[in-house]
Amino acid sequence: MVERSYNFGEAVVYGFGAGTGWALAIAALAGIRERLKYSDVPAGLQGLGITFITVGLMSLGFMSFSGIQL
Repeated sequence: MVERSYNFGEAVVYGFGAGTGWALAIAALAGIRERLKYSDVPAGLQGLGITFITVGLMSLGFMSFSGIQL
């Protein structure tokens, strides 16, 4: 866990930015799931399976913004 020493104003801006980023990610996932509803997905992956794959690929994409550190 990263500990940051922000003052009140910086903490408010950081919290707003984090919330906005989370909302954008959820909206993107909702849009992708809506498109998947009408696509030809194999029977074994329909529903939760394809959602896990989609979220995994989205997380790899978001990790590229901060750089992957293994």
